Amino acid sequence: MGIKHYKPTSPGRRKMSNVDFGEITKSRPEKKLTRGKASTGARNNQGRTTTRFRGGGHKRRLRMIDFRREKVGIPALVAAIEYDPNRSARIALLHYADGEKRYILAPAELKVGDRIVSSRNADIKPGNVLPLRCIPLGTMIHSIELKLGKGGQIARAAGTAAQLLAKEGEYAQVRLPSGEVRRVHLNCRATIGQASNPDHSLVRSGKAGRTRWLGRRPHNRGITMNPVDHPMGGGEGRSKGGRHPCSPWGQKSKGLRTRKRKDTDAFILKRRGK
Repeated sequence: MGIKHYKPTSPGRRKMSNVDFGEITKSRPEKKLTRGKASTGARNNQGRTTTRFRGGGHKRRLRMIDFRREKVGIPALVAAIEYDPNRSARIALLHYADGEKRYILAPAELKVGDRIVSSRNADIKPGNVLPLRCIPLGTMIHSIELKLGKGGQIARAAGTAAQLLAKEGEYAQVRLPSGEVRRVHLNCRATIGQASNPDHSLVRSGKAGRTRWLGRRPHNRGITMNPVDHPMGGGEGRSKGGRHPCSPWGQKSKGLRTRKRKDTDAFILKRRGK
């Protein structure tokens, strides 16, 4: 897998790049494992915009991903590695020994023909799922549970991985991709390895239309607006805003702490960033 660069045959092609999709082995998804995805245009059930600069985009179908991996002890064969338009990582189609088929997030080193399993006694190899209690220190993991049985929630984006640092009492210390160190219960499970498609961060759009395919509309700054639309708008000629950067509703946008999950502060040993 690598990055493909295009010849500058047009202004849109200049500096455009994409992954080469060399690891993809199947072009069409398993129909029974997909369902329709309605486009909301970032509106809520009252028709009001809840997130600005969203809308349009290509039509997609949702792939039903098994984040819980609750088929414990049943081995599965990796039948295909597929592209998923709803996420940055690749997905893998599994054929279980009992005949069931499921999608999972594909680790970086997983290949067609590999056999993986979810078990306390599984080998430490990419794709296998074990409780943190059974994983050696220093192992790179992804798709980590935060609540028992809820399924993987942490480190699911392309190329991300967390590291198991220590075990103390009933909790493990895990360094997340952001640099945050967090306590997670030892009975929570995680997948061995790094999430697939690590070159995703190197892709360059090259043109505005490619961003519109993803459902992202043009983002205009507050100082380019009129005073009726934004607190930083208006002024004779180009201005610097005249106040600290903020949202259209006056909320500070640089440095203001907005975290509300105070009940889980005790589980964070080191904050992300500095």
